[in-house]
Amino acid sequence: MDFKLPELGEGVYEAEVSRWLIAEGAQVKPGQGLLEVLTDKATMEVPAPFAGTVTAFKVRDGEKIKVGEPVLTYEESDKAAASSAADTAAPVASVSSAASAAISQPATSNGPSRASVTSGAVATKAAPSVRLMARKLGVDLGQVRGSGPAGRILVEDLAQFVQPAAASGRQSAPAERPDYGRPGTRVKLQGLRRKIAEHMVHAKTTVPHYTYVDECDVTDLVKLRDSLRDSTTAQGVKLTYLAFFVKAVAGALRDVPLVNASLDEAAGEIVLHDKYHIGIAVNTPQGLIVPVIHDADRLSLLDVAREIERLTNDARAGKAKLDSLRGGTFTITSIGNIGGLFATPIIHQLQVGILGVGKIVKRPVYDKLGQIHPADMLYLSFSFDHRVLDGAIGAAFGNAVIDRLRRPGVLILDL
Repeated sequence: MDFKLPELGEGVYEAEVSRWLIAEGAQVKPGQGLLEVLTDKATMEVPAPFAGTVTAFKVRDGEKIKVGEPVLTYEESDKAAASSAADTAAPVASVSSAASAAISQPATSNGPSRASVTSGAVATKAAPSVRLMARKLGVDLGQVRGSGPAGRILVEDLAQFVQPAAASGRQSAPAERPDYGRPGTRVKLQGLRRKIAEHMVHAKTTVPHYTYVDECDVTDLVKLRDSLRDSTTAQGVKLTYLAFFVKAVAGALRDVPLVNASLDEAAGEIVLHDKYHIGIAVNTPQGLIVPVIHDADRLSLLDVAREIERLTNDARAGKAKLDSLRGGTFTITSIGNIGGLFATPIIHQLQVGILGVGKIVKRPVYDKLGQIHPADMLYLSFSFDHRVLDGAIGAAFGNAVIDRLRRPGVLILDL
């Protein structure tokens, strides 16, 4: 029998096979992960809605497949073959909804998970994303007591199984060295790398970019962050400079609404958005992705910091949900932690602007009285869509961002 790729979410019609989680000839149970697929930069697991033996794969790693096309062939187990057609239809429908929910459900939700495999052969109820995390942590879901409705297992329920290891005092493993390639080899352009390439080519060839660079004195910002670091750490919040940049950009977008826009070429209209969803570029082992902080203007500085940490961790662990990658109205990319002074970033379509943040450098500067004193200086590089924004508007937006970064207290008080 053929198992076809189920629905993966609203508006998602195809996916790329990221990797197989089983081998040909494997015995699988309902709810067991079959493969991981990549959709719009979000990786998700496709679980089995059947019990049986996998006889052959229809697709290989790196291949694209449309929803409804065969993924593999299998032979049902004797027990499954004896079930009625009505009984076997239910798990397939459930998998489709589970796949959709695994992508669309926000990771911060503490409410009931909508995704579960409702086959009678499965004793535990859990979303595919929860099953994937449990497998990576080596947690047996059969030993987990679910706190969700009807005993459904949530991500939070796995925490107790990893806390003892964290508390044992063992040192964490050193970070792996980034893979920069090997001389004399060829690397297939596939997966996230191919999607990044396609997106960048489209953005660069479609949008007439121009870049505006300015510098900003962030001495007070550095002092304020340093003074808050211990208290925010005690609250479990990692306060990075990026949180300040997000709040500054969100406020500046209110001042200059034309930057918080997109160009509808088909209608011949510039669409000014009334939501402030800020994308943050995150470097992952697979490549660059841009999760989005939704309604950044309504979040406090600490809430923004929490969102940055959550989204960044999910992205680097390959758990970013599709909803967290959509809806951005402006993007921030930072190279300062690596060491660059400034860059000329490519706009993330369908947006009309992006901010590149360089590293903070202490150097002597003149004050208003002509006296030299040390200051923490930062380069900000903005790229804008010249079809929508002229230089004067770009400069006005840059000034609005800089004004807030120079007076970081307003970012805490949301003035």
